[in-house]
Amino acid sequence: MRREELLDLNAFMTVAEEQSFTRAAAKLGTSQSALSHTIRRLEMRLGVRLLTRTTRSVAPTEAGERLLGTLRPALDSIGAQLTSLGELREKPAGTIRITTSEHAADTTLWPALEKLLPAYPDIHVELSLDSGFADIVTERFDAGVRLGEALAKDMIATRIGPDLRMAVVGSPAYFQTRPIPQTPQSLADHQCINLRMLSSGGLYAWELEKDGRELRVRVEGQLAFNNVNMIVRAATAGFGLGFVMEDQVTAHLADGRLIRVLEDWCPPFPGYHLYYPSRRQPSAAFAVLVEALRYRG
Repeated sequence: MRREELLDLNAFMTVAEEQSFTRAAAKLGTSQSALSHTIRRLEMRLGVRLLTRTTRSVAPTEAGERLLGTLRPALDSIGAQLTSLGELREKPAGTIRITTSEHAADTTLWPALEKLLPAYPDIHVELSLDSGFADIVTERFDAGVRLGEALAKDMIATRIGPDLRMAVVGSPAYFQTRPIPQTPQSLADHQCINLRMLSSGGLYAWELEKDGRELRVRVEGQLAFNNVNMIVRAATAGFGLGFVMEDQVTAHLADGRLIRVLEDWCPPFPGYHLYYPSRRQPSAAFAVLVEALRYRG
């Protein structure tokens, strides 16, 4: 394959991923008109239309989707091989992109990166904070961080954090007017602060468990947030019960700003794992990061 053809294919994939000629041109360092000419040249050479263009968006046609399905793994493989050449350098180098939740980034990833990166100035890390489940292959992430119980089976997973627990909490002022809930069913008589999931848009059902019995409780109340810090703030202010990670309210419980209830319905569960495709050939930089994150508790 000629160099020109490779460049044309890369241009097509960039436009398809960015869904915009303007953004793709900026990413490729070329003009929008030159990029449009490149795509037309590729479509003429292949004899099929690859992109559907409207005034607001660009999307692959059926033929374009089929071509993308071939290009992505091929170019990813080439990229992995080029990255692996970094192992021949004196120091590991390269960019590592990770999709993660805000809690995992704050409690697990950043503490490790803060210690690691000063010793490896040629390693660059990009964290994408998202409560949903990104497809790390199609979205071109090197790895993801999620809870151990939610990992896909075709991924290599490395444990990077301890077991975690949830906590149902409310303020002393709230419990002055409400009884302490003794069972999950009694939550129906309480004001509860809901979490709106960014990925699905739905409200999170509180996951409780005791003696092997699992319950998913739909709760109601005046407030709903898509941010856990706001749930903690509202619970501390007496607006209802919150359901959050235990370590997010440790200080509040210690100084009495919050009271924990239904503790026996909140058992530990597997903590955070770093996961990546089994076919991925780790670069030297990625191997260094995995070793730094590995949980040894």
